[in-house]
Amino acid sequence: MPPPVPESSAEQRVLDLVHLARQTFGDRDLEREVLALFEAQCRRLLPVLAGAGERERGDAAHTLKGAARAVGAWRLAAVVDEFETALGTDTPEALEARLARLDRAMRETQAAVALSRAA
Repeated sequence: MPPPVPESSAEQRVLDLVHLARQTFGDRDLEREVLALFEAQCRRLLPVLAGAGERERGDAAHTLKGAARAVGAWRLAAVVDEFETALGTDTPEALEARLARLDRAMRETQAAVALSRAA
């Protein structure tokens, strides 16, 4: 089955709450729980993306991409996908720039998740 695609590819939302509500059957408690697990996964995977070996980084990127898609974090998923694709082909400097972009996208997503969980 192909990965879900945001309703508008041109507008990759930080957090697609409509998608998330569909994934959690409109259950706000389940939504908050899923977002808490996603936040924990982000915190766990960022250090791996930053400093592990290429294979571990690839596995972590793939995992994070899937988790981001599952909750509707389309922009983060796209940035992680680019990072994953660049592993093994980009220079270390280019990967560092991609990692900085990924870090910014993750912070933006975590801020949106925090707002959603508080609502």
